[in-house]
Amino acid sequence: MDVTPLLLSRIQFAFTISVHIIFPAFTIGLAAWLTFLEACGLITGRKIYRRLSDFWLKIFGVAFGLGVVSGIVMAFQFGTNWSELSRRTGPIQGPLLGYESFTAFALEAAFFGVLMFGRDRVPRWLYFVACLMVALGTSLSSFWIMVNNTWMQWPTGYEISPGGVFSPTDWSAIIFNKVVWVRFPHMMLAAFVTSAFCVAATGAWYMLQERSVQEGRAMLTMALRLAAILVPAQLFFGHLTGDYVHDKQPAKFAAIEGRWNDQQPAREIILAWPDESTESNHFELAIPYLGSLIGSMSLTSKEIGLKSFARDARPPVLIPFFAFRIMVGCGLLMLAVAWLGSWLSIGERIVKARLFLWGTFLSFPLGFIATLTGWFTAEVGRQPWAVYNQLRTSEAATPFLTNSQVATSLIMFAAIYTLIFCFGTYYIYRQLKVGPTPAPMLAPGSTNPKRPLSLAGASPGVLQRSRAGE
Repeated sequence: MDVTPLLLSRIQFAFTISVHIIFPAFTIGLAAWLTFLEACGLITGRKIYRRLSDFWLKIFGVAFGLGVVSGIVMAFQFGTNWSELSRRTGPIQGPLLGYESFTAFALEAAFFGVLMFGRDRVPRWLYFVACLMVALGTSLSSFWIMVNNTWMQWPTGYEISPGGVFSPTDWSAIIFNKVVWVRFPHMMLAAFVTSAFCVAATGAWYMLQERSVQEGRAMLTMALRLAAILVPAQLFFGHLTGDYVHDKQPAKFAAIEGRWNDQQPAREIILAWPDESTESNHFELAIPYLGSLIGSMSLTSKEIGLKSFARDARPPVLIPFFAFRIMVGCGLLMLAVAWLGSWLSIGERIVKARLFLWGTFLSFPLGFIATLTGWFTAEVGRQPWAVYNQLRTSEAATPFLTNSQVATSLIMFAAIYTLIFCFGTYYIYRQLKVGPTPAPMLAPGSTNPKRPLSLAGASPGVLQRSRAGE
């Protein structure tokens, strides 16, 4: 493979977006988790929800900042490396990104300060509203990004003007494209599941260390029970996403399936090593009829193979093929952990199930891996198109770039992103290591949270209530 400015630009964009997407996948779900904790605290009055909220708020603040910093670069690359894409699709993509600023960023900017610093400065109901608005802002940001990306995956509501410029003709067709309402819930659920498993893994860690046990068990059981509901919903929307790919991006679907020839009925290839040079698979393990059932809900349907498409219209095969299987495997593992954990959480069994606690602790990367591999499947499988069937990736790149220019920026981005990621991850680890801290007790009649009441000489009943978080 020849090293060209186009290849280096693609590697650079893939690297930066892969690092960036980790943080929205975490913070979107974490904002909803904070809102959930605040709601539980308002309804029940239990102090444990305050302690959990304060603990995760610190981590959310760091992850949110890292997401903002890593995301800024994405916009610059549209001008530096993909100026032709910006010029030709700007009348559509520009307003969509503007809508993100007018809605999502506006909400986040207005309420983020209250969320981070207004705990003891505003009424509890207003603090809950701030949590809700930040969570809504993160969700709206994801929505506009998915509308933008979905238009590139399946363009609607446009016409091509002189000069090859895409001009909008129907904004409702662009924004309410039915594919958006499959892919957006799929992405949101991915973020919720990712955060749920991070929370559950943290709770399992504290229980294994036998510290902050009350908070750890609350995190573990709540997160796993939420995941037990969210993961099946995620798998369902994943199936709907597969249906859209099957119907609207058949070359991508064939690459995901590793299917080279048209088949009727079609087999489902479980594992193989696709070889593009010979247009065949090595070490193939397949199940008869299942490919037709998955693709068309029929045991006799004809499914299209990659050889039905010209070579220059096919996506790469290896990355979508393996990325899809890793994504599905992670989803099934998370489903097993969530359902088993929900069952064990009934009674005291989960406290004694140390092997399960270790498994839950080690499961925290699964959501991130599934999100990344799902994104790889969608984006690499779309190739060779930047705008599907309308604008090739090679035509979208900035002309006259040199290898040295792109390589220099790639190395700089890699170094800066690695530095930021390492420091951010280390700080989050330090916060996790400290763990939730009990809320300070107040002296009788005191309203100053900085004046804790000493527990020295307190009655056993007071000590017991303090430990119970009442």
